Amino acid sequence: MNGLVRSDPGFLAFWQERHIATLCTTRPDGSPHLVPVGVTYDPDTGIARVISSRTSRKVRNVLDAAAPAKVAVSQVDGARWATLEGVAVVRSDPASVADAEQRYARRYKQPRPNPDRVVIEIDVTRAMGSRPRG
Repeated sequence: MNGLVRSDPGFLAFWQERHIATLCTTRPDGSPHLVPVGVTYDPDTGIARVISSRTSRKVRNVLDAAAPAKVAVSQVDGARWATLEGVAVVRSDPASVADAEQRYARRYKQPRPNPDRVVIEIDVTRAMGSRPRG
């Protein structure tokens, strides 16, 4: 994995600020599916998390992938940007969902109750982004 993810304080701080991101998954026909999401990133484990309803297209795309589901999540703020790429899995067990909800609440706000909630966990394998000048 790119050292930027764990060693650059500005890059890590950017993933703590409140920003809406976009998640790109691949549909069964091979076309990209890009949607706005809230995402959290844990640099200690290298896992990014997106909470969602189990019936959403992004979740179905990850579940329906013939090979490991490769995805990317990006956020932009003016000239600053950051992208995390990796392999995604869907977790529905209560502990994983509760953990993802708590992380989401710290970065954004408490998510509304959703009995169909799952979490897309992305094992980050590559990171890229802008570096502040100065």
